[in-house]
Amino acid sequence: MIADHVPPMGIRLTTPRLTLRMPTDSDLAALAEAAVAGVHDPDTMPFMFPWTDQPPKRLAQGVIQHNWRTLGSWTPESWCFNGIVEFEGRVVGIQDMRARDFAILRQVGTGSWLTRSAQGRGIGTEMRAAVLHLAFEGLGALDAVTGMFETSLASQGVTRKLGYRPDGVHYVQVRGERVRELRYRLTRQDWEKHRTVPVEVEGLGPALPHFGLGDLPD
Repeated sequence: MIADHVPPMGIRLTTPRLTLRMPTDSDLAALAEAAVAGVHDPDTMPFMFPWTDQPPKRLAQGVIQHNWRTLGSWTPESWCFNGIVEFEGRVVGIQDMRARDFAILRQVGTGSWLTRSAQGRGIGTEMRAAVLHLAFEGLGALDAVTGMFETSLASQGVTRKLGYRPDGVHYVQVRGERVRELRYRLTRQDWEKHRTVPVEVEGLGPALPHFGLGDLPD
Protein backbone atom coordinates (compact mmCIF):
# COMPACT_ATOMS: atom_id res chain seq x y z
CA MET A 1 0.00 0.00 0.00
CA ILE A 2 1.15 3.55 -0.69
CA ALA A 3 0.89 4.41 3.03
CA ASP A 4 3.70 1.88 3.68
CA HIS A 5 6.01 4.18 1.72
CA VAL A 6 4.32 7.56 2.33
CA PRO A 7 2.86 7.29 5.87
CA PRO A 8 0.88 10.58 5.78
CA MET A 9 -1.30 8.90 3.14
CA GLY A 10 -2.47 6.52 5.88
CA ILE A 11 -3.85 9.23 8.19
CA ARG A 12 -7.62 9.26 8.51
CA LEU A 13 -9.67 11.78 10.49
CA THR A 14 -13.28 10.94 11.34
CA THR A 15 -15.96 13.25 12.76
CA PRO A 16 -19.67 12.50 13.23
CA ARG A 17 -20.39 13.33 9.57
CA LEU A 18 -17.06 13.57 7.77
CA THR A 19 -13.94 11.68 6.82
CA LEU A 20 -10.72 13.51 5.93
CA ARG A 21 -7.63 11.93 4.34
CA MET A 22 -4.95 12.64 1.77
CA PRO A 23 -6.37 12.02 -1.71
CA THR A 24 -5.68 9.14 -4.07
CA ASP A 25 -5.77 9.71 -7.82
CA SER A 26 -9.37 8.49 -7.99
CA ASP A 27 -10.29 10.95 -5.23
CA LEU A 28 -8.76 13.77 -7.25
CA ALA A 29 -11.15 13.20 -10.14
CA ALA A 30 -14.08 13.63 -7.76
CA LEU A 31 -12.41 16.65 -6.14
CA ALA A 32 -11.94 18.32 -9.51
CA GLU A 33 -15.62 17.78 -10.31
CA ALA A 34 -16.59 19.34 -6.96
CA ALA A 35 -14.52 22.42 -7.80
CA VAL A 36 -15.97 22.73 -11.30
CA ALA A 37 -19.49 22.54 -9.82
CA GLY A 38 -18.77 25.85 -8.09
CA VAL A 39 -17.11 27.04 -4.89
CA HIS A 40 -18.28 30.65 -4.55
CA ASP A 41 -20.29 33.42 -6.18
CA PRO A 42 -18.42 34.35 -9.39
CA ASP A 43 -18.80 38.04 -8.52
CA THR A 44 -16.60 37.63 -5.43
CA MET A 45 -13.16 36.08 -4.91
CA PRO A 46 -12.43 34.62 -1.46
CA PHE A 47 -8.96 33.35 -2.41
CA MET A 48 -5.71 35.31 -2.54
CA PHE A 49 -4.75 33.42 -5.68
CA PRO A 50 -7.86 33.39 -7.90
CA TRP A 51 -7.55 29.76 -8.94
CA THR A 52 -11.27 29.43 -9.65
CA ASP A 53 -11.07 32.08 -12.44
CA GLN A 54 -10.44 29.45 -15.09
CA PRO A 55 -12.48 27.56 -17.70
CA PRO A 56 -13.83 24.22 -16.35
CA LYS A 57 -11.24 21.94 -17.97
CA ARG A 58 -8.31 24.07 -16.86
CA LEU A 59 -9.80 24.42 -13.38
CA ALA A 60 -10.17 20.64 -13.02
CA GLN A 61 -6.62 20.04 -14.23
CA GLY A 62 -5.28 22.72 -11.90
CA VAL A 63 -6.96 21.14 -8.86
CA ILE A 64 -5.40 17.78 -9.65
CA GLN A 65 -1.94 19.20 -10.35
CA HIS A 66 -1.99 21.30 -7.17
CA ASN A 67 -2.62 18.21 -5.06
CA TRP A 68 0.12 16.26 -6.83
CA ARG A 69 2.57 19.11 -6.18
CA THR A 70 1.50 19.32 -2.54
CA LEU A 71 2.31 15.67 -1.89
CA GLY A 72 5.43 15.72 -4.06
CA SER A 73 6.96 18.65 -2.16
CA TRP A 74 6.34 17.25 1.34
CA THR A 75 9.36 17.32 3.67
CA PRO A 76 9.58 17.18 7.48
CA GLU A 77 10.57 20.86 7.42
CA SER A 78 7.75 22.03 5.12
CA TRP A 79 4.54 20.05 4.73
CA CYS A 80 0.85 20.32 3.95
CA PHE A 81 -1.78 17.78 4.96
CA ASN A 82 -4.23 18.31 2.09
CA GLY A 83 -7.26 16.39 3.35
CA ILE A 84 -10.16 15.69 1.05
CA VAL A 85 -13.51 16.00 2.81
CA GLU A 86 -16.00 13.15 2.35
CA PHE A 87 -19.63 13.81 3.25
CA GLU A 88 -22.42 11.29 2.67
CA GLY A 89 -20.15 9.20 0.47
CA ARG A 90 -18.95 11.97 -1.84
CA VAL A 91 -15.96 14.29 -2.01
CA VAL A 92 -17.11 17.84 -1.31
CA GLY A 93 -13.92 19.83 -0.77
CA ILE A 94 -10.49 20.23 0.80
CA GLN A 95 -9.32 21.11 4.30
CA ASP A 96 -5.60 21.65 4.51
CA MET A 97 -3.19 22.10 7.40
CA ARG A 98 0.35 23.24 6.69
CA ALA A 99 3.51 24.26 8.52
CA ARG A 100 7.16 25.18 8.15
CA ASP A 101 9.71 24.19 10.80
CA PHE A 102 6.90 22.72 12.87
CA ALA A 103 9.26 20.85 15.20
CA ILE A 104 10.51 24.22 16.46
CA LEU A 105 7.62 26.65 15.92
CA ARG A 106 4.70 24.31 16.74
CA GLN A 107 2.42 26.47 14.63
CA VAL A 108 0.10 25.47 11.77
CA GLY A 109 -1.98 27.34 9.22
CA THR A 110 -5.19 26.16 7.62
CA GLY A 111 -7.17 26.75 4.44
CA SER A 112 -10.19 25.14 2.82
CA TRP A 113 -12.92 25.18 0.21
CA LEU A 114 -16.28 23.47 -0.19
CA THR A 115 -18.42 22.87 -3.24
CA ARG A 116 -21.45 25.17 -3.04
CA SER A 117 -24.00 22.35 -2.67
CA ALA A 118 -22.34 21.36 0.65
CA GLN A 119 -22.22 24.86 2.11
CA GLY A 120 -24.52 26.13 4.86
CA ARG A 121 -24.65 22.82 6.77
CA GLY A 122 -21.92 23.36 9.36
CA ILE A 123 -19.47 21.22 7.40
CA GLY A 124 -16.86 24.01 7.37
CA THR A 125 -16.75 24.05 11.16
CA GLU A 126 -16.57 20.27 11.42
CA MET A 127 -13.79 19.80 8.89
CA ARG A 128 -11.59 22.52 10.40
CA ALA A 129 -12.20 21.06 13.86
CA ALA A 130 -10.85 17.77 12.50
CA VAL A 131 -7.47 19.18 11.44
CA LEU A 132 -7.22 21.31 14.59
CA HIS A 133 -7.58 18.11 16.62
CA LEU A 134 -4.82 16.57 14.52
CA ALA A 135 -2.64 19.62 15.14
CA PHE A 136 -3.16 20.13 18.87
CA GLU A 137 -3.92 16.64 20.13
CA GLY A 138 -1.99 14.60 17.60
CA LEU A 139 1.07 16.74 16.87
CA GLY A 140 1.33 18.91 19.97
CA ALA A 141 0.83 22.27 18.25
CA LEU A 142 0.81 25.46 20.31
CA ASP A 143 -0.88 27.80 17.83
CA ALA A 144 -3.03 27.70 14.69
CA VAL A 145 -3.37 30.72 12.42
CA THR A 146 -5.71 31.55 9.57
CA GLY A 147 -6.84 34.48 7.49
CA MET A 148 -9.75 35.49 5.31
CA PHE A 149 -11.02 38.56 3.51
CA GLU A 150 -13.38 40.84 5.43
CA THR A 151 -16.10 39.93 2.91
CA SER A 152 -15.84 36.20 3.77
CA LEU A 153 -18.49 36.23 6.48
CA ALA A 154 -19.01 32.45 6.63
CA SER A 155 -15.29 31.84 7.20
CA GLN A 156 -15.24 34.47 9.93
CA GLY A 157 -18.16 32.75 11.64
CA VAL A 158 -16.40 29.37 11.62
CA THR A 159 -13.21 30.97 12.92
CA ARG A 160 -14.87 32.71 15.86
CA LYS A 161 -16.92 29.62 16.74
CA LEU A 162 -13.74 27.56 17.06
CA GLY A 163 -12.15 30.03 19.48
CA TYR A 164 -9.74 32.04 17.35
CA ARG A 165 -8.91 35.62 18.36
CA PRO A 166 -8.13 38.56 16.04
CA ASP A 167 -4.43 38.76 15.22
CA GLY A 168 -4.07 41.78 12.96
CA VAL A 169 -4.86 42.78 9.39
CA HIS A 170 -3.05 42.57 6.07
CA TYR A 171 -3.66 44.05 2.64
CA VAL A 172 -3.32 42.05 -0.57
CA GLN A 173 -4.03 42.50 -4.27
CA VAL A 174 -6.83 40.35 -5.68
CA ARG A 175 -8.23 40.76 -9.19
CA GLY A 176 -6.39 44.06 -9.42
CA GLU A 177 -7.94 45.52 -6.29
CA ARG A 178 -6.71 46.23 -2.74
CA VAL A 179 -8.37 43.77 -0.36
CA ARG A 180 -8.26 43.70 3.44
CA GLU A 181 -7.40 40.33 4.98
CA LEU A 182 -8.28 39.60 8.61
CA ARG A 183 -5.89 37.39 10.53
CA TYR A 184 -6.78 35.17 13.48
CA ARG A 185 -4.85 33.02 15.96
CA LEU A 186 -5.98 30.04 18.04
CA THR A 187 -3.86 29.07 21.04
CA ARG A 188 -3.84 25.63 22.54
CA GLN A 189 -5.65 26.96 25.62
CA ASP A 190 -8.46 28.51 23.56
CA TRP A 191 -8.76 25.36 21.45
CA GLU A 192 -9.28 23.29 24.59
CA LYS A 193 -12.02 25.67 25.78
CA HIS A 194 -13.94 25.60 22.48
CA ARG A 195 -13.52 22.01 21.25
CA THR A 196 -16.93 20.41 20.78
CA VAL A 197 -16.55 18.16 17.72
CA PRO A 198 -15.45 14.58 18.49
CA VAL A 199 -12.59 13.50 16.22
CA GLU A 200 -10.92 10.12 15.78
CA VAL A 201 -7.42 9.92 14.30
CA GLU A 202 -6.04 6.77 12.66
CA GLY A 203 -2.63 6.07 11.18
CA LEU A 204 -0.73 8.96 12.77
CA GLY A 205 2.03 7.04 14.55
CA PRO A 206 4.08 5.96 11.51
CA ALA A 207 3.70 9.43 9.98
CA LEU A 208 5.06 11.48 12.90
CA PRO A 209 8.64 11.74 11.54
CA HIS A 210 7.21 13.17 8.31
CA PHE A 211 5.83 16.08 10.35
CA GLY A 212 9.29 16.70 11.78
CA LEU A 213 8.57 14.81 15.01
CA GLY A 214 11.33 12.22 15.24
CA ASP A 215 13.80 10.69 12.81
CA LEU A 216 12.81 9.23 9.47
CA PRO A 217 13.57 5.51 9.10
CA ASP A 218 16.64 4.55 7.07
